[in-house]
Amino acid sequence: MAKTVANADVDLDTTSSLAQKVTAELFGTFLLVAAVLGTALFAGASVGFLGIALAVGLAVTGGAYAVGHISGGHFNPAVTLGAAASGRFAWRDVPYYLLAQVVGGALAATFIYVLAANGPAGFLEQVTTGGFAANGFGDHSPGGFGLVAVIVAEVVLTAVFLYVILGVTDRRAASGFAPLAIGLTLTVIHLVAIPVSGSSVNPARSIASAIFGGPDALAQLWVFIVAPIVGALIAGFTYGLLFDRKPKA
Repeated sequence: MAKTVANADVDLDTTSSLAQKVTAELFGTFLLVAAVLGTALFAGASVGFLGIALAVGLAVTGGAYAVGHISGGHFNPAVTLGAAASGRFAWRDVPYYLLAQVVGGALAATFIYVLAANGPAGFLEQVTTGGFAANGFGDHSPGGFGLVAVIVAEVVLTAVFLYVILGVTDRRAASGFAPLAIGLTLTVIHLVAIPVSGSSVNPARSIASAIFGGPDALAQLWVFIVAPIVGALIAGFTYGLLFDRKPKA
């Protein structure tokens, strides 16, 4: 199988079954979403945007090193679709990965919800009425950014993220550093995007927080499904043209 996301050194373990790959994706997405929601809701007031961004980047890096050799370490429906669009991933496996990622994110949100429900008096109501760290625009944007700004940010930053992923997992890239490069890039993306949209670039993360974020979060969720997917597909379909063309004879 061709190299995909996290594993730039060697091809994916072809002895792993589809069930094992799907389980790895569920685990990795759980780790990512638990990191971002847990940090934002439990420690956000003390660590700020930088701490949340670092939590996301560290979670992706750790997850990619842990199970990237099994599944490719996507942990994100946009990454799966972008990898498929670039020819690095089989379209036939896309639905299984997407389902695992959404389920993993939902389980992580439920885990955080259970912790919040058993926290200090009034804490659960506080985090749920506050949107449960859901992404949003307008009044629901951390910085008050409008719909156009949020769409542009999510499309462009997801495309940038996919270009980096496809670049560091390219056969010509240096070996051993893909998970680290991906995690650091995601950290930087979150530093830019958290004030704008709460930073999605990952529909599974947005779906997870919207489950407990209330009607406004659900009403705005479409943006954080569509925009990251558009950005990922743009990058996936254009990476070969821009960066992987064979030299002329």
